[in-house]
Amino acid sequence: MVHSDSDPPLLNHYGTLLCHSTQCDEPQTRVTMEECQLPLIDLCDLGSDDEMVHRACAAAICKASSEWGFFQVVNHGISSQLVDKMRSEQVKLFRAPFETKATSGLLNNSYRWGSPRATCPNQFSWSEAYHVPLTKVSDEACYGDFKSLREVMTCFAAAMSELSRLLAGILTENLGHWKQASISNICDETTCFLRLNHYPACPISPEIFGLVPHTDSDFLTILCQDQVGGLQLMKDSKWVTVKPNKDALIVNIGDLFQAWSNDVYKSVEHKGIQRTSSRRCQKNRVQGWPSQVST
Repeated sequence: MVHSDSDPPLLNHYGTLLCHSTQCDEPQTRVTMEECQLPLIDLCDLGSDDEMVHRACAAAICKASSEWGFFQVVNHGISSQLVDKMRSEQVKLFRAPFETKATSGLLNNSYRWGSPRATCPNQFSWSEAYHVPLTKVSDEACYGDFKSLREVMTCFAAAMSELSRLLAGILTENLGHWKQASISNICDETTCFLRLNHYPACPISPEIFGLVPHTDSDFLTILCQDQVGGLQLMKDSKWVTVKPNKDALIVNIGDLFQAWSNDVYKSVEHKGIQRTSSRRCQKNRVQGWPSQVST
């Protein structure tokens, strides 16, 4: 495989970790994973004139958040045209030379790659990403030569934020202590981020993580996944592979929401598995809430 000048030096970093790894660093072994279909929820039902239909949809969201920590939503209000535009702009962004991405201060200087704190191969993520605060998404100074990216990202972030507020409202109302002010604070753009992820094709081994096993530390994550797949999550003490759905967005509960709900909702461990082709996805993350909301 020819290394592209757009790719970060993942191979060099991983090789260094291999050279310094110890016998206690057990290699990852690929096993055949059961493929699962996440709970699929049609958000059209929330707008139904039939109160029973509306309540059933809200109950399904809460049940999935309690039992799975993950679910999929369709008819979510984000057009396929906007998603396609976002993906197209993201392709152009990640195809830029590595030096441009790493040194030009793009998107609030938020470019990251690999796992800087990794001390062994099992802690390494074969990926690159931008982690952009929503407060910076509309800032012209963040985009450099990527002028067309700004308009698309602004629209995409606004649509994802609206969906975040809708879902957070349903989930908090179910807990019995819902207040509109709480939702405004939880989903305030100063606590939200838009993350653009790219998982370059790995020439070494399919056992390398695209993203190491983790739980999200935030409140709520909405993921727009491509069709290559690779997302796995822990269900009933075993890893299962999430089957991609081109029409759905994936929603998962973060650590903060689990804590705030007194463990009613579950923040579930998940990981990204490398594929032979590169993958891109977008996440909108509700990163936290002001201290007064947690009291």
